[in-house]
Amino acid sequence: MATPINIMINGLPGNVATTISRHASMEDRFAIIPYSLTGPEITARETVIKELPIRLITPDKREEMIGMLKKEFSGFISIDFSHPDAVNENAEFYCRHRLPFVMGTTGGRREELLRTVRESGNSAVIAPNMAKQIVGLQAMVAYAAENFPGLFTGYTLSITESHQQGKADTSGTAKAMIGSFNQMGIPFFPEEIAKIRDPQIQKGELGVPEDYLSGHGWHTYTIESKDKNVLFELKHNINGREIYAEGTLDAVLFLTRRIRKNSPGKVFSMIDVLMNTDG
Repeated sequence: MATPINIMINGLPGNVATTISRHASMEDRFAIIPYSLTGPEITARETVIKELPIRLITPDKREEMIGMLKKEFSGFISIDFSHPDAVNENAEFYCRHRLPFVMGTTGGRREELLRTVRESGNSAVIAPNMAKQIVGLQAMVAYAAENFPGLFTGYTLSITESHQQGKADTSGTAKAMIGSFNQMGIPFFPEEIAKIRDPQIQKGELGVPEDYLSGHGWHTYTIESKDKNVLFELKHNINGREIYAEGTLDAVLFLTRRIRKNSPGKVFSMIDVLMNTDG
């Protein structure tokens, strides 16, 4: 049996990080480090995942802890699903300490984020969406945009995205799709995305099941002709967070292989994970 990959799942006790932890705990391929970097607002000292106590490390403590963690748990991969406001600061921390990482958190200054990794010699998988199937769908739309530019010239676009009330930012997936639609001839800006966070609207108007109001991602892209006689609609409705956990752990396996092949300063995407290439 292969040696398990040490992973440090940061962002606990957040919902996505918790889901990933539960998935990882059921697989022999991973060994969860019993520590997690968390936000300054977290007052709890630990959380428990499948009977494993995990100590929570706030930002003011992480510099003094990281040396010990690197010595005790060599060669671990960090998984980051913390708050969007912490994206750049966290990436700088990982790169300063040469900690390869998988980041699925949206938000932050994205160009600076990528530059930080490349200039540090660190390696990472960074993506606004870790669900492989959604990423594949995005790739299909990108293919259409590249090969059929102007296809929908004269049409209008509306984008609605619904997520749990606690999601602070606009969906990174919805934002990522805009470029492809622009290339196909439809002018549209991120500010025009309809962002729904009200549980009553989600349940009553959209039909989100009540059990998933606290964890879902429903997206609808509607393309319509000026005369309203032609309409195209693309949807991806995700209930729960399991699909993101599965993709994240696949990204960890991919990044581990790339590090073994020596890929310093490389930023990989989920497309790279899907294709299993350097990109």
